[in-house]
Amino acid sequence: MTDQHSTEDTGTVGYLVEMGALKRSKRAGWWIAGIKDPETIAEHSWRAAVIGAVLAMMEGADPARVALLATFHDTQETRIGDIPWIGRRYITAASNETVTADQVADAHPAVADGIKAIVHEYENSDSLEVLVAHDADKLDCMLQGLEYLQQGYSAAQEWVDSTRAKLKTASALQLAEAAQGMSIVEWQRTYLR
Repeated sequence: MTDQHSTEDTGTVGYLVEMGALKRSKRAGWWIAGIKDPETIAEHSWRAAVIGAVLAMMEGADPARVALLATFHDTQETRIGDIPWIGRRYITAASNETVTADQVADAHPAVADGIKAIVHEYENSDSLEVLVAHDADKLDCMLQGLEYLQQGYSAAQEWVDSTRAKLKTASALQLAEAAQGMSIVEWQRTYLR
């Protein structure tokens, strides 16, 4: 093994280890709503990827592509944190593309190019897959808000309303409507029968 390959392998593993921080990093916006132990960024990204695949199936988009876009959409938060909307009024953060380029700077070139391309697409494209991935991000936030509401956090209603208002695809709007009429107990009934 050459030193170059060793450096690329180490850089790639470094990126993977850094992504592990998302499993411990809480989503800061929920603290504003009074949630004492909010979901992590990784938990949000995982369900957003699943939601994205489902929405893609409903919208006729590529489910694998949408899930991939959703998986990487918040990976920059290992470096800049999860800045809630109110905080964005007061600070200027580097673009997600700039953060991603720094994160993968020492990774294998194919990995670096691939991840940078995914983030660039999510941030800049107007393809159906990107539209669906953005809706998946918002729909997960809405669902999480509904779950927090049912746990007694009434301030989560603002997140439910504001994220629902940002949904664009017909499928996301249909699922949002269905979710608002469904309690946590209702989905549990599917396995209690």
